[in-house]
Amino acid sequence: MPIGSWWTLSPALLILVFPLGFRLTCYYYRKAYHRSFWMSPPACAVSEPHAKYTGESRFPLVLNNSHRFFFYAGLVFNVLLTYDAIIAFRNAEGAWGHMSVGTVVLLLNATFLWLYSMSCHSCRHTIGGRLKHFSKHPVRYKAWTFVTRLNPLHPRFAMISLFGVALADFYVRQVASGAITNFYFF
Repeated sequence: MPIGSWWTLSPALLILVFPLGFRLTCYYYRKAYHRSFWMSPPACAVSEPHAKYTGESRFPLVLNNSHRFFFYAGLVFNVLLTYDAIIAFRNAEGAWGHMSVGTVVLLLNATFLWLYSMSCHSCRHTIGGRLKHFSKHPVRYKAWTFVTRLNPLHPRFAMISLFGVALADFYVRQVASGAITNFYFF
């Protein structure tokens, strides 16, 4: 591909930066690649192999600080995928009320992505991180309490949503190409 023709790439590849950035900067995924690639820390009871601990203040680990911005971009995709799942309840004539395997796949995909996003520490910080008195913000406190209960399940939601996205993409591609039939319940 010649230089300057990046716009010829599929839009799906161009927007991949945002969901991929959200996952790569996620604390759950960081644990795996920090240990694998940078040996930081190599294990719980093993001393640090580096002479000086720099945390995430140097390249490439400083890029992890962009996680909350990828979180915000990811919310836009969650809204779009939820909208797609809702309009999947319409038939070809535009009437509401039909449901198919594809509808269930799209609903599960959107649900898993929302659970992954809502269980993220960035979501907890956005909802209640800068409050000094929860008593003055009861609605935000209730929301913060809800996402705090989801937070320990974040690794599980990360893996389920990762495979859910792959399954949904595969299913939609197979139906769109005519390789399989989308079965309707009603």
